[in-house]
Amino acid sequence: MAGFSSSIGRKYSMALSAMFLLIFLIIHLTVNLLSVFSPDAFNTASDFMGYNPAIQFLMQPVLGFAVVFHFVMGFILEIRNRNARPVSYAVNNGSANSTWMSRNMIISGLVVLAFLGLHFYDFWWPEITFKYIEGNPVEGERYYAELHHRFADLWRVALYVISFVLLGLHLAHGFQSSFQSIGARHPKYTPLLKTLGTWYSILIPAGFILIAVYHFVTQ
Repeated sequence: MAGFSSSIGRKYSMALSAMFLLIFLIIHLTVNLLSVFSPDAFNTASDFMGYNPAIQFLMQPVLGFAVVFHFVMGFILEIRNRNARPVSYAVNNGSANSTWMSRNMIISGLVVLAFLGLHFYDFWWPEITFKYIEGNPVEGERYYAELHHRFADLWRVALYVISFVLLGLHLAHGFQSSFQSIGARHPKYTPLLKTLGTWYSILIPAGFILIAVYHFVTQ
């Protein structure tokens, strides 16, 4: 395998972090969708995720590293790609060979990064405060009420919806690109990757939007 310092190595590492995050999004959506169908099931799943030592002290740090690594490496690759172009976009007709989304992953990435800041403020930091700063005892029934309360304001729901739409656009290109970066470049894979990527980039954001809207309209 190419070294991490090489262009191929960086793209390969970027793709692997993307795949890890793609899997995480499926798990995260599945758990949160439970809140739409069964508050008790959501509380049970959230309590397991929130107090399981393996998840809290192993998987959560790995997830945090993957998120930081993915965005930092994405910015590095974008800067290197821009510097390596022989002509600027003012001269080069990029739209003839690529989609707008593929040329502006950095924009959608920045929006998603800003959204993660809001999401951490809304859910991760209160959870850390409740468990580790205030030292409260286990309350497995609190998760549904906390989630439901977060979507009481229209402005927050609107921010989440806009962010999920941008996430979908980011995924629309990133899904196929990540698989191609690890070797799935043969033309026979292209139709399947495009189909899977399209459905993934629609269903995942749509699921999260459904959750936010559901909790807003059921206040």
